[in-house]
Amino acid sequence: MHTRSYGKAVLLGLLSLVVLGAGCKKPVAGPPPSLPTPRAPAPARPTVTLQASSNIIQKGETVTLNWSSTNATELDLAPGVGRVAPEGSTQVSPDTSITYTITATGPGGSAEASARITVAAPAAPPPAEQPTETMEELFRKNVFDAFFDYDKADIRTDARDALARTAVFLRSNPQVKVTIEGHCDERGSTEYNLALGDRRAQAARQFLISLGVSPERMQTVSFGKEKPFCTTSDEACWQKNRRAHFVMAK
Repeated sequence: MHTRSYGKAVLLGLLSLVVLGAGCKKPVAGPPPSLPTPRAPAPARPTVTLQASSNIIQKGETVTLNWSSTNATELDLAPGVGRVAPEGSTQVSPDTSITYTITATGPGGSAEASARITVAAPAAPPPAEQPTETMEELFRKNVFDAFFDYDKADIRTDARDALARTAVFLRSNPQVKVTIEGHCDERGSTEYNLALGDRRAQAARQFLISLGVSPERMQTVSFGKEKPFCTTSDEACWQKNRRAHFVMAK
């Protein structure tokens, strides 16, 4: 009887040790949490430049286009050239005034640059059988006004072509001096339009200077809306009044 009690006591003791051991066992740590993968930086946006060795040429002459780019994998020069290297040059000989545009494409997007080439046809000499034209007649045939958008003094594309043709005549006749008149349409106050007309005349003068016409040969004056070329109150008429007008100086 004593032996059986002792055996039970030993068995209970062993069970207690097993239970205590299981309760004291430390939990096994899991794997550390994974860190987020860092995002790669966004690809850089391409840049591109395009320049012409001359922005005004005579018909039949050649001009060189130069370009350079960064962060671009493909470049296309239009019209008529096609795919080109990231940096380089090419010669073109357009028959008419034209704008060349280069488009650079890469992982970061695309970019464009343009260059305008104005082709000025040389003034045709008068036929031998015709009487010689006076300078005033030649002036009226070869000098062209520059027209402007409403409330603007920026040189538009059509105005660039007109002024380029005017510059050809003035460079060929260095004795001719001009007065550039700034004009506006009827809208707006007298004071505002006088200032706007002055900006238009000055813009035309500066453009001609950039094309090689001596500044000493050109003076400016603003008439604002006081001397309209057209008196109908509609857009077609207002456009005729928004101009830089050339008068041969005496």
